[in-house]
Amino acid sequence: MVLPVQVLSPLDGRYHATVSSLGEYLSEAGLNRARVHVEVEWLIALTQRGMFGSSPLSAKDSAALRSFARDFGQPEIDELAALEATTRHDVKAVEYLVRGQLHKLGLDHISELTHFACTSEDINNLAYAMTVRDAVTTIWLPALDAVIAELRSLAIEHRAVPMLCRTHGQPATPSTMGKELAVFVYRLQRIRKQVAATDYLGKFSGATGTFSAHVAADSSVDWPSISRDFVEGLGLTWNPLTTQIESHDWQAELYSAIAHGNRIVHNLATDIWTYISLGYFRQIPQAGATGSSTMPHKINPIRFENAEANLELSSALLDSLSSTLVTSRLQRDLTDSTTQRNIGVALGHSLLALDNIRRGLGEIDLDVDVLARDLDANWEVLGEAIQTVIRAEVAAGRSSISDPYALLKEMTRGKKLSAQGMRDFIDTLDISDDAKTRLTALSPAHYAGLADALVGYID
Repeated sequence: MVLPVQVLSPLDGRYHATVSSLGEYLSEAGLNRARVHVEVEWLIALTQRGMFGSSPLSAKDSAALRSFARDFGQPEIDELAALEATTRHDVKAVEYLVRGQLHKLGLDHISELTHFACTSEDINNLAYAMTVRDAVTTIWLPALDAVIAELRSLAIEHRAVPMLCRTHGQPATPSTMGKELAVFVYRLQRIRKQVAATDYLGKFSGATGTFSAHVAADSSVDWPSISRDFVEGLGLTWNPLTTQIESHDWQAELYSAIAHGNRIVHNLATDIWTYISLGYFRQIPQAGATGSSTMPHKINPIRFENAEANLELSSALLDSLSSTLVTSRLQRDLTDSTTQRNIGVALGHSLLALDNIRRGLGEIDLDVDVLARDLDANWEVLGEAIQTVIRAEVAAGRSSISDPYALLKEMTRGKKLSAQGMRDFIDTLDISDDAKTRLTALSPAHYAGLADALVGYID
């Protein structure tokens, strides 16, 4: 596909290949395909019930209408554009498009059931719910799953590799690289469950959510039941109480959850970037790639930097969607109309970031020698272990040291200690021989507690 050079969004230009799959659902064409699908299914539902003198459509006619909706493509896009140029109303143009298809199929006798008793938002809210649902479940969630899988693999591979932690950026109690990566796996798994459990709501109740036109046409019909069956038949959850619009609360919840997920991935990106800068991870050179236009030696962590920026853009848009979509003046205003057209952009930047993170994680290699040297250069981190053991000894009556914490603070704070210096210090302590033996056996590389075992919580 040749893209015009004038595209405004990099998602439709530079990054098109990575995010184009979202266009199947969240483009204007995807939205209109879903609108046609809703209109067609409503026609079929009405005729199946024999409403207003109609008769159930034949299997052939029903299949032809559904095929028209399913195969909505460039000819229909062009025809719809021509219709909207006259109607100046996108949903009315969809109605006329469906009426035109009925004429082609020789079904003019049910033409007036097209868009029957519907307000535009009856069509739109269902179309958006279906397209967002399908985009999230078939594209965004699998992209998140790929990141989680790559991250889980690294966490398990490196579960026992000790590393120096840096709380506040300073040397701190060691962990393992696997456990630190597992933290992100666990966080993302929780968000994944929240997103996957999204309740996609739909309304189908007329101009102000009261079924007024429906009742005027036939007051003997149980319109709420028909509405519920119809909405649930589309795979959505029926919302019985709305204004002209479905209230968009489910959208706000979903976009907030995805934005939260974005921020966890952003945290992952900055941590991996920092580990690379510390030399913990080596970047694997990619054939033909250039890191710097002037410094030939450089391999820039571009995957993680690109992800950071796109996650920030995505979250900003998702935050805006979450905060604006839940408000509509009285029974209806059109602020949501233009806002919802940016759902694809918001998810597109997130999808691009997830792709970069996944690929970036596959292009790094742990340098265990660097981690080992870093640990061996920071014996003072054992101060925590020593003062804790002393306190246990004092509590058990095996030591008379009055303030273990102050003793270790004086010994270690702001200082660099050697292995031998630390062991000599331990030997002077008023503690049991058993405690001295345990502490003397410690080293920074063997002071990671249960880090290895904790990785098991992501299995």
